[in-house]
This record gives sequence, structure tokens and C-alpha cells, in this order.
Amino acid sequence: MSLSPTLDHQRWFDVFVNAIPYVKASNMQVVEVSQGRASVSMPARATWTGDSVRHLLHPGVLTALADTACGLAVTAALEVMEPIATLDLRMDYLRPAVPDRNLVCHAECHRLSRSVAFVRGELRQDGQDEVLATVHAAFMRATASGRRKQPEAAPANAAPQGTAPRQALSPPLPAGRSPYVEYLGVLQSADDLPTPLFRLPFKPDLIGNPLLPALHGGVLAGFAETAMILHLTSTLSLNDNTPPRSVDFSIDYLRSARPVDTFAQATTVRQGSRVALVQVSVWQDDPLRPVATARGHFLLPSDKPA
Repeated sequence: MSLSPTLDHQRWFDVFVNAIPYVKASNMQVVEVSQGRASVSMPARATWTGDSVRHLLHPGVLTALADTACGLAVTAALEVMEPIATLDLRMDYLRPAVPDRNLVCHAECHRLSRSVAFVRGELRQDGQDEVLATVHAAFMRATASGRRKQPEAAPANAAPQGTAPRQALSPPLPAGRSPYVEYLGVLQSADDLPTPLFRLPFKPDLIGNPLLPALHGGVLAGFAETAMILHLTSTLSLNDNTPPRSVDFSIDYLRSARPVDTFAQATTVRQGSRVALVQVSVWQDDPLRPVATARGHFLLPSDKPA
């Protein structure tokens, strides 16, 4: 049964579509809203390609859509509008997605306590009945919503506070190899480190909360997933034509991410013959104060080094 939104809810849904930069840049649309439920679609776009050789969608695109739909489902469950923030989110990727089909995420807020909302959802593509991925997330209710002073952006090649000076950063992949990575603008350290350092340059389209302002939680997740995939590709010397494929992904949000450049560094926790477990820390000013931590399992290509 469709919800007849209150004035506050309707105003929020309008803001959701028109005023959140990342939602607007992605052309997401609210398909349907009912009590505690929401469906959000996102049209196909070549930019969302994560692997142009195998014609696969980047998993971060699915995560960003899932985070958005889950947040809307929580809002649809509230009697009175209040600010919310993602605490954690888990994705299970059941089958590969392709970039030339529209996406939709159906989310349901199945438990609303005084402090936390719990959400689950499914993602599908046009023309397919099978579920591509499932999502489970938790949101904190009544979070701070006051605007904070926006800091100046760091110089293009500045090192994050608390780290040793770095050499210049450069694109991690050949042009056209992963359009989504290029869309985010991810850069990789060129110096000889035990594990690569990755940088997400700030741009206004990545904002998810224009009031604070703060980066979209799905953008942080997409960057974290990108860092883990590139980490494995680099440290295991994988064939560029067969990067690892995401099996599952979970992220914990520790604090809101400001509108500045963001950094990530990953660690391989375990590498088996077919699957690797990777964790990543995402920070901005200081690596000892991460804004998020994430982990995920990845299916390794069959031709990886022994």
C-alpha cells in the first residue's frame, strides 16, 4: 500500500532527488515509497563500468544505490522527520551486474528502535528476475545536522597528516579500463610502499549530506571497494584483464567524511587459492582517525600467480 506522505516527508523526498549532489549526479529516482519501504532506481551509464574488458558493473555502484535506498526506507518509517546516518552496511554479491541495464534497489526498514533503524534490501536489473545483490544496514537516528565550517581543500599532492611525504600520485589503471574508477578520480601512490596508498580527490558531485556537508556514504564504500580491488591487483601482480571479483563487502562508518580529499590503504588478511580476504582503512586528515573501515572477500582469477 503506498504511503500518503506528510508535508515534511514529501518535502524530504523532493530534497532527496533534487538537492543531494551525488543522488542528482547519478540520476537516481524514487520509484515507490510506502510505510518503511522504498524503491530507488538508477539508469544505466557507461561510467558505472568497473571492468570494461569483461563488461561488468563496478560493485561500488550497487553499494551506493543500496545505501541511498536504505536511507530513504528509514525516512519512510519515521513519524517525524529527523536526521539519520549509516552505521554499517553489508553487501552480498550473488551474481555479476552489467553496466547497460538500469538498476533498482527495494529496501525495507524492518526494525525501528528508539536509537537505531535496521534495513534490508535487494537489488535487481531490468529484464532479470534474479536478485543481483542483497544489503543489510543499520542507521543511527537523530544524528547531528548542524552545518560546520568547511575546511580548505588540501593541495593536489599533499600527504595526509601523520604520514611520511609521498611521491606524486597517478591513475592506477590504463585509460578506459575502469570508467567508474576514472569517474571517482582515484589516484594511486607511485612510490615503493609495502601496500599502495589510494586517494579520492574531492569534488562537489560526491556530497551526500549538503547540510554538514559530508560525502555520500555510498561514495566512501565505492572508494573502499576500489582500493581493495586495486590493492589485490597490485600486490598479487594480477593480470589487468582479470581483476578480482567481489563476493561480499561490509563497511563501518566511524564519523562523517568532510568535503576534502580522502585516503585509503588496504591489507590482505588471508589469501587462499581462490579467495582473498582484504580489509581497508579510509581516512582524511589523519590515518589514526579513520572515517570508515571495511572488509571484503574477493574471488581471484584462475591465472593468478602461485
